[in-house]
Amino acid sequence: MCGICGKISLNGNVNEALIRKMCGVLTHRGPDDEGVWVLDSALVTGSRDRSNGISIGFGHRRLAVIDLSPAGHQPMSNEDGSLWIVLNGEIYNFIELKDGLVKKGHVFKSHTDTEVILHLYEEKGVECLKYLRGPFSFAIWDSRREMLFIARDRIGKKPLYYTYKNQILIFASEIKAILQDPEVNAEVNRPAITDYLSYGYTPTPETMFKGIMKLPPAHFMIYEKGNIRLEKYWALDFSRKLKLSENEYCQRSLDLLEECTKIRLISDVPLGAFLSGGIDSSAVVYMMARLSSKPVKTFSIGFDEEKYSELKYARIIAERFKTEHREYIVKPNAIELLPKLVWHYNEPYADSSALPSYYVAKMTREEVTVALNGDGGDECFGGYERFMAARYAELIKNTPFPFKEKIIKLIIGKIPESLEFKDFKTRLRRFLVMSQKPYRERHYNWVTIFRDSEKENLFSDGFNKEMAGRSSFAYLDKAFNECGSKDIVDMVMSTDIKTNLLDDLLVKMDIATMANSLEGRSPFLDHKMMEFCAAMPSAMKIKGTKLKYIIKKALSKALPKEILSRGKMGFGVPLDAWFRKELKDYSYGILLSDKAVSRGYFKKEAIKKVLDDHAAARINNGARIWSLLFLELWHNEFID
Repeated sequence: MCGICGKISLNGNVNEALIRKMCGVLTHRGPDDEGVWVLDSALVTGSRDRSNGISIGFGHRRLAVIDLSPAGHQPMSNEDGSLWIVLNGEIYNFIELKDGLVKKGHVFKSHTDTEVILHLYEEKGVECLKYLRGPFSFAIWDSRREMLFIARDRIGKKPLYYTYKNQILIFASEIKAILQDPEVNAEVNRPAITDYLSYGYTPTPETMFKGIMKLPPAHFMIYEKGNIRLEKYWALDFSRKLKLSENEYCQRSLDLLEECTKIRLISDVPLGAFLSGGIDSSAVVYMMARLSSKPVKTFSIGFDEEKYSELKYARIIAERFKTEHREYIVKPNAIELLPKLVWHYNEPYADSSALPSYYVAKMTREEVTVALNGDGGDECFGGYERFMAARYAELIKNTPFPFKEKIIKLIIGKIPESLEFKDFKTRLRRFLVMSQKPYRERHYNWVTIFRDSEKENLFSDGFNKEMAGRSSFAYLDKAFNECGSKDIVDMVMSTDIKTNLLDDLLVKMDIATMANSLEGRSPFLDHKMMEFCAAMPSAMKIKGTKLKYIIKKALSKALPKEILSRGKMGFGVPLDAWFRKELKDYSYGILLSDKAVSRGYFKKEAIKKVLDDHAAARINNGARIWSLLFLELWHNEFID
């Protein structure tokens, strides 16, 4: 993986110094090499009138993984220099594509996947996207058409940000690179604050910066004659289902996982794997062990607080497959890393597992340059309880029986609220409270940090007035509309892929790995795997109360029972304990400071109540406090 950036203008104001400055803040994404290419067509033609001359520049920071020679240097051109490209990503089927292009007469000067995209574009134009397998974001300048072609992979694993104003387009792998241009102001996208407090991230295509956008996944952009247009080139289809037996689904799942893992082992640098001890990362390590002639290097993270630590499960897998295993314990003083995380994430980001993710990536990079992971397994095979809850809540809602609402209220009244979010009674109470709401509203309330009423109580009178009419729900509603299936589990899974996976989990893994100059690879996120799983009936994924039914059955002979039978734990952080003890004074000091209050977003007394209720153990506000902290520290870093 790498970092890319660029700028195009019709008035000749792109220069090498700016592109190098943009590259400078992307060094962590590519420490091995830097490349800059700038073209000013007015200077090329000798014209004194620069008002009509296209000026364009590309920048690239390289993390060398395939073809470590200087031939892999970017920006890269074709034979006659009419095309130039910068790529962030990996094309796993590049050898197969290259063989076909060579047969058609194309001549290659490197062994890189980057050059394959160039020649494939020469053959297919923008249709080249249909043939690429893997995560990518890239830009191609086509001088013959005077057209800039920018694209992002189907799932959205690789990021691409841009700003467009006055016929000037600036793009980069990270927002901070765009901010290096003196013509771009770092202004807060104020309406996005309410979305962030709902979801813990800024929903695509917006960012927390006014005027800076995300290119959505499975989209490409064309810049031509000063204008831009976006087009979608792929969508995951849940509407068409396969009709196979359980055994056939099992075998197809294993065959695909093996193939998706195998093509991700192509590398000219050392590889390893993140190992949580969950089913997905364990399955990937199992496949790696089958396909590798040497012991797999595995890396795990844990906490002193045992209920948050999965190390004992990771050790079971490490022993089973005889891996070279390393572990790291995250302590409360890890909060000292928070300002650094703010800088790396570019936007407010409320998923506290960013902390352990960063540390496991840092530890892994000490030994390898590429690490495989189990990301996407839950989204493909139905691993979240909210998927199952959606089915049964809908069943309860649509099944008439006498005094249903009174009975549900009576049961809720008998279950005391608990500080333990993962406690069974807490989850049952939450399920029953939401069970009578419409399914979209129910899902919205299940996935939000601050619910709408809580945000209204938190916001100042002025900010509430400013946010009037702003609906954070619209983001989820749009995702539900795009599913294509009427099955409630399909709808929730499809929505999760377009929202939580895209803007939370993929961002976390990209930042954690790239901050440490590490490439992350995810077999479950191969688009062929995801297409297969979307075509699998939901009854094969969730059977009764069994989550991930098919993949567990498929792996029943490969993985230990302790792994297959354990519940999902997640990559949680003991924020509840930390914010009551070691980090209590820190959180009060930051969130109640004069600077934080003066921003005018929140009522000071409302913020204090969030802190006080948590400190007194009246309610678990750990996730809410983390989200507020990240937002304030982001202002300190990027706005102040």
